[in-house]
This record gives sequence, C-alpha cells and structure tokens, in this order.
Amino acid sequence: MSATVEAARAILRDNDRGGYTVPTAGLYPYQWNWDAAFVAMGWITFDEPRAWREFERLLEGQWADGMVPHIIFHGPKSDYFPGPDVWKTRAPVPTSGISQPPVLATAVRHCWEAGRDGTLAEDRTAAIYPKILAWHRWWVEARDPERGGLLGCLHPWESGMDNSPAWDAAFARVAPTPATPIRRSDTGHVGADMRPSDDFYKRVIALIDLYASLQWEPRALWARTPFKVADLAINAILHRANRDLLALAERFGTAAEREEIASRLELTASAIDRLWSEAAGLYLPFDLIAKRPIEAPISAGFLPAWAGIADAARISTMAATLERWAKKVRYLVPSTSPEDPRFEPRRYWRGPVWCMMNMMIAEGFRAAGASDLAARIKSDTAALVSRAGFHEYFDPQTGVGLGGGHFSWTASVALSWPLLSAASGE
Repeated sequence: MSATVEAARAILRDNDRGGYTVPTAGLYPYQWNWDAAFVAMGWITFDEPRAWREFERLLEGQWADGMVPHIIFHGPKSDYFPGPDVWKTRAPVPTSGISQPPVLATAVRHCWEAGRDGTLAEDRTAAIYPKILAWHRWWVEARDPERGGLLGCLHPWESGMDNSPAWDAAFARVAPTPATPIRRSDTGHVGADMRPSDDFYKRVIALIDLYASLQWEPRALWARTPFKVADLAINAILHRANRDLLALAERFGTAAEREEIASRLELTASAIDRLWSEAAGLYLPFDLIAKRPIEAPISAGFLPAWAGIADAARISTMAATLERWAKKVRYLVPSTSPEDPRFEPRRYWRGPVWCMMNMMIAEGFRAAGASDLAARIKSDTAALVSRAGFHEYFDPQTGVGLGGGHFSWTASVALSWPLLSAASGE
C-alpha cells in the first residue's frame, strides 16, 4: 500500500464519529451533505460496510418532504456557529434548513457498482433509492415550483460555494442586519484571510433569520427571498445525479419513476443549455430575481461537462477557456477565473483549488474526449496533495494548502480518483 493511500485512509478513520465522517475536527464538527457523498466514495475503496453507513447516517436527517439538509447535527454540542439554536428547524434530528449540491445519487451508484459484497450493495441501494427519489422530487417542488427546468438556490451555503463572487450582486439585496448575534467560530480554526468576510456572515445569518421566521415552508421561502439564483453546481450536479438515479431506477424503480426521471432530464438539459455564454467561454449562473446572467466566470461553469450536456463545440470552447486560465496560475482549477478582478487566491471560493471540483471537471472533460486537459487537471491535483497534504483547498498560484487540514473529502478524492499514478506519471 502506498503512503498516500495509507494516509488518506487514516484521515477517514480519524474523522469518523460513529458512522458519519466530519470534514475535519474543530472547524466542521458535524456531517455535511455533499461531503458525505464524496467521503462514502472514499470509504468504499477499503471498507464497504462503512461506506453504506455514511449514507444511512446522512439520511437520518432527511425531512418528511424529502429534503436532505446540508448539515446533520449529530453528536455532542460544539461551539460551531450557526448551530441548531440559530436554524430553528423542526426536524426530529437537528439539522440546518437548506440543502446542498445533490451528489448523493452519483455516489450511491458508484458504491453500488464498486461494492465487493453484492448482497450488501443490493440491499443497501434498494433501501436508499426511494429516499434519493424523494429528495430529487423535493428539488423540483421547492426550488423549481414554476417547472422551468432551472433550480433556484436560496442561500449561498446551499450552493456549496459559499462566498463565490458569483453571488455578490444578488447577495447585495440581503440587508446585513441579522437578528441573531454573530458568534464566528471558524476564524478560531483558520486564518481570516482564508474565510468569508464578516459582512458575508451578517447577510447569510440574516437570510437564516428570515427563513426561520417563515418556518422553512418552501413556498413562503420562494416568494419572500431576496436571494434566488440558478446555480450551476446545483443544476449540473442534479442533472448528472438524475442520470445516475435513472440507472438505479432500472434496477430498483418502477416504469413510472423511470419515465418521471427521464422527463426531468429532458427539461433540465434544455434549461441548462440556456446558461451558455459564448463570450465567457463557459456556462454562467443566472439571477432569477433580476432575470439576467451573472457575469462571473467560476469553476462551476465547467460542470455541464460532468453533467454530460455540453456538446463537442462547447467542450472545445471550455477547454480553451481553461487553458487560458492555466497561463495565469500554476495549478488548475481555480474556483474563480484568475482573469477576473474579484479573484483572491487564498479566500475560500474566490480563487482556491478544490479537489472534488477538480475530479468532477476533469472527469467531465475526459468523458467528452478532452483527455489531455483532464490528465493535466488530475496531475495538478496529485501534485497539490503530494506537496501540501490533504487540505480543504489550495492556493492555485503557490500550491500552499489552505483552510482546514486533515480533510476528509480531499482524502476521499485521493482514494476514489487515485492520484498516485497521476503524481508519478504512470
């Protein structure tokens, strides 16, 4: 066993809290939604029962309406802010009130196909499939009530890309006047220059206060929110997840469910297609309140390749865009274009490289035939981990590891998308 694999496995074991995996100790002391999906794909490489347990613990927090929250507050109380007392949700298990990019169906399909124990994989997938279907239906009901095909993201944290410059203009509509006092704990673990600003925190908490006052009722949130954007991560990842859910439905679902999923795929492919920007050379998010594209070139703009809906001409254009970015940084893929004046190489989603984003972007390009670019992204990812360790994210210019250390989804990417061969040139 290589030292990289051994170290990655050790991180998952160290961050295991009894069937769920914290992203890293201290900074993120609970179970996060899309983290759990990537983490399960790491566990499946060496401990299949533990991978399935990760999914089960995540789904303990699923709401009656199908929503899978972005944080499940398992375990003892910590100083994490905002905790359950701020979210004020009414779920039986304490959770946040919003969701996150829905990687779950893709991860479950991956584990189902990778499972070494056929009976275990079959039984666990059969039990999980209807819960994923319920979650995907929630996305349609709660975040696309007008059935236009594009899901609306109602909170920056729901996008998973919290302080991305893509949200700046839309987020300006949220007054920085929360009723809840701000008690930031994150900057006690990580330098403030790597984290969102205090102004950002005032606005995200103000949104939570508004939604809590509406008792998290989806139609009320949709009608009252000042922040409503068609986020590329949520939309592209859910499209890919529905493709994977359709594959699961062939084995575990009904004909009516397969027809439902296929119909949604047809609608969302057409809707995401409208987000293409020839001028930007990638897909752009869309402000659903201002009803205009958001002129922010971010790494999520390449995810329609992962979703499988970008044609050959657009793959070529996106590849050229990313090659241009590569001339400005040492390591791909920065979360914000280094050509953009809002680019900050150390600050969370305003510039740093994220390994799980690299995996999705690279695999999208690889599947579309841009194998050289895919190999470059994977090689850069391997080099970052090899030189800096399993950090939350990385400076695209220097390769310095940033954010939390000993990070679970970075370790999981190294296991499920083997980086050793890329690092050694094999």
